[in-house]
Amino acid sequence: MKLRAFIEITRPHNCVLAGVVGILGSIVAAGHLPSATKTLLVFLVVTLGCSGGNTINDYFDYEIDRINRPERPLPSGAMSQRTALWYAIALFAVGITLSWFVNVYAFLLAVAAYVTMFLYAWKLKPLPFVGNIAVASLTGVTPLYGAIAVGRIGLAGTLALCAFLVNVAREIVKDIEDVEGDIEEGARTLPIILGKKKAAYIALFFGFSTVVASFLPVKAGVGLGYYAMVPVDLLILYASYIILRDQGRETAHQSQKMLKMSIFLAVMAFLIAALV
Repeated sequence: MKLRAFIEITRPHNCVLAGVVGILGSIVAAGHLPSATKTLLVFLVVTLGCSGGNTINDYFDYEIDRINRPERPLPSGAMSQRTALWYAIALFAVGITLSWFVNVYAFLLAVAAYVTMFLYAWKLKPLPFVGNIAVASLTGVTPLYGAIAVGRIGLAGTLALCAFLVNVAREIVKDIEDVEGDIEEGARTLPIILGKKKAAYIALFFGFSTVVASFLPVKAGVGLGYYAMVPVDLLILYASYIILRDQGRETAHQSQKMLKMSIFLAVMAFLIAALV
């Protein structure tokens, strides 16, 4: 067993990014940076939850990852499945404990999110569209968690909606990318049931819906600062276009990476709007 595997299995770059999005959700909601203690707690609760979620996901996805991602810690033999299970439980336990010190609503939301992560990895992921909705909800709730931590929703509500919609699109595109391994394991994702082309059209629908939803704050009069969202919308539309044009594995990988980046860029655009 390699100590490096304990870091790699959590996909730390993703989890640190999620923690930052949680903090930015607080700033977008409140219009300023919260106290150092609350900022640190939000970051840790989100990051630990994401880390536990990624670890438990790899635990249940062992056979699929042997085909799709053999370099990951479990299929490569760098960590045992049993160790991964207990590691995920420990990460969840620490995260839930810390969430109690934020406020009671943040604690309840953390518990609900952590349970959803476990259920997603255990049972929901192979289900057509249900798994996509579950993981997209977890992404959408990340900036919302930061808002609940400061006791105000504000623009974070629209940000959460946009994060949810664009991540539904991304999850469908990821399913297109992973069709080979999913078929081997008997999963019933949208690209397997409907075909890659129809799944790409559904991803396009959610990508376009994100763009439409992103302009809700403009109607409310948030000011010119919000137009930083325009380049993000163009990135989402381009990612949706290329997967509609070609559903090959390489294109799907490129498209879902763009959609993933758009989530963070959208948070920055909302941040500019909130502060300006």
